[in-house]
Parts: sequence; structure tokens; C-alpha cells
Amino acid sequence: MAIIVRLDRVMADRKMSLNDLAEKVGMTNVNLSNLKTGKMKGVRFETMEAICKALECQPGDLFEYVED
Repeated sequence: MAIIVRLDRVMADRKMSLNDLAEKVGMTNVNLSNLKTGKMKGVRFETMEAICKALECQPGDLFEYVED
């Protein structure tokens, strides 16, 4: 199973930079970049809530399941 992170696509749709999102969410650019590239192994619901609020989206907009 593969979970694809679509954070970059949602950010592009909202015309929001990584720096702007990191500031609004209260994360470092490095941690947010790791999430965006799929290098992070997990994410807290609190963080997901902050990202969804900043991007005005749903968690399902940020992730996609692709069967192997």
C-alpha cells in the first residue's frame, strides 16, 4: 500500500509558499518539507488540523491511497 502526500498540490492551488504555511502552522520549514515529500512517518492530528485550517481543506485533500 502507498499513501501519497498531496500537500504540494493543495499549496499550489492556494498559492501558498512553504514558508507561509510553516509560519501559519507553527512548524519549521524542514519538518513541513519532510511531510510534503513523504519522508515523515507520522503526523499528529493537531498538526493536521492546523494545516487544514491554514489551507482551508479537508485531510482527504492532502493524502491519497494508491494500491500497489
